Amino acid sequence: MLQWKILMKNGQVFRGEEEASGELHVTADLPLGELLSVKAAMPVVLSDEGRIFMNGYQTWTFCPEYTKTDYTKGIRHLPSLLVQKYHLDRYGDYHFVKYPHQKGITHGFSWCYFREGSQYRLIASLDEKPGYTMFRYDAGKGLLIIKRDCRNMICGGEFHAFDLFIAQGTEEEVFDGWFRALGVKARTKEKIAGYSSWYNRYQNIDEKSIEEDLRGAAGVLPEGSFFQIDDGWERYVGDWIGTDPRKFPHGLAPVVKEIHEKGFRAGLWLAPFVAEKKSALFREHPDWFYLHKGEPWCDGCNWSGFYSLDIDNSEVIDYLQDTFDQVFQEWGFDLVKLDFLYGAAPFGSRTESRAARMIRAMELLRELCGDKLILGCGVPVMPAFGLVDYCRVSCDVGLDWDDSPLMQKIHRERVSTRQAILNTFYRRQLDGRAYGNDPDVFFIRENNLDLTPGQKRMLAVNGLLFGSVAFTSDNMLEYSDDRKETWHRLLELRDARDIRIRYKDGKAGVLYNIHNVEHELILP
Repeated sequence: MLQWKILMKNGQVFRGEEEASGELHVTADLPLGELLSVKAAMPVVLSDEGRIFMNGYQTWTFCPEYTKTDYTKGIRHLPSLLVQKYHLDRYGDYHFVKYPHQKGITHGFSWCYFREGSQYRLIASLDEKPGYTMFRYDAGKGLLIIKRDCRNMICGGEFHAFDLFIAQGTEEEVFDGWFRALGVKARTKEKIAGYSSWYNRYQNIDEKSIEEDLRGAAGVLPEGSFFQIDDGWERYVGDWIGTDPRKFPHGLAPVVKEIHEKGFRAGLWLAPFVAEKKSALFREHPDWFYLHKGEPWCDGCNWSGFYSLDIDNSEVIDYLQDTFDQVFQEWGFDLVKLDFLYGAAPFGSRTESRAARMIRAMELLRELCGDKLILGCGVPVMPAFGLVDYCRVSCDVGLDWDDSPLMQKIHRERVSTRQAILNTFYRRQLDGRAYGNDPDVFFIRENNLDLTPGQKRMLAVNGLLFGSVAFTSDNMLEYSDDRKETWHRLLELRDARDIRIRYKDGKAGVLYNIHNVEHELILP
């Protein structure tokens, strides 16, 4: 049974009890007033061998399966001066969720499951607009607490305390059932492949380097592949009109024309809801930025520090419309990778939840981009369902396995090849249901890289089995004939059959069949 309670600021309490199965819609007729808490509880008994999955706040947030003695790691161990200086609490949920740091206590957003062998018990949200559905499991008590992220909101009349889907069965049964109940379908079933400039050159791109990598791609990629220009083409993040004239003095229209002449589709990176401190946008339009307690809200320390734009400002919307008109109509791009999207909704308001604001931001992007392809990144996971064509489901991969010991101590959204592999695996159920999963790039090259052959293969195989985006950042001019053949053999993994998951000695393994030969991948 699920027991629920709504507490209002005026002291009124509303409570009830519901059968915890199937589609569950808990509503209450509330007087006009301010909410203090919306909470429910249900018992969940898990064996010592059982596993827990709690979906992380945004796409970068590390969220593996947990044991009964694990806990969700926050940033409380970091010095407060370090957190404040680099705004490390802004990348995830740290600025609005308390982490108890107690063994056996895990938390997540929008959905969770409890797995006993091949049997799943899924508890998932059917509607996030009233507020993110937040889960916290106490393994010691065998109790799942469910909350709405709607504190201090004003409401009156019918209020949806919870809209849940609760099911038990195989992985396919419970996730197919959830998405049928949601009424959400992926916008496309196409699996795409190609090149991205980021994970080799990073921001050090210009006309010459892009033309070099395009020549290399033309000797390897089949027609219809994507060639994506990532961060570095703009003057500063937020200054999207025009290009950096030192890097692209002729603009991007000639580059796109050349990409199309090679038979490729063109992609471009943008971070539409944020701007960095050094940008002309931040300097010239301070009134365009989202204010919290009278100050622009900083979303993190990337670049020169970056800040949220206010999507309720009509001039911001006009600017974004001009930006996308330029990208699609003037320059001719076919896809946009839209990054750091969590910056659109760090908070809600008295009349709109944080989640509803994020959903509204994603609906705005869909409207601005029309039928062009969107690859979402750095976005709270469920608000992007059915609105983007492809979506990152992991953090960024790195040029090494798991970054430095120092970086391993910071937030759950850090750069890590190991964590990217695991997130792609544990969010595999979204691929083809919510959107096409983007597992981030894989590598074939050996230079400018510190991954073993086994680690590179694990990254590639895992992403190709459980994702719909297969990009690399290698300079393909440097590929030998053997490496070109490796590229094409890896892409054949997208046709793998009889994919099965098995768990042994605390590790996940994937069995798959390609060309009538069975293979196994063991995850870290």
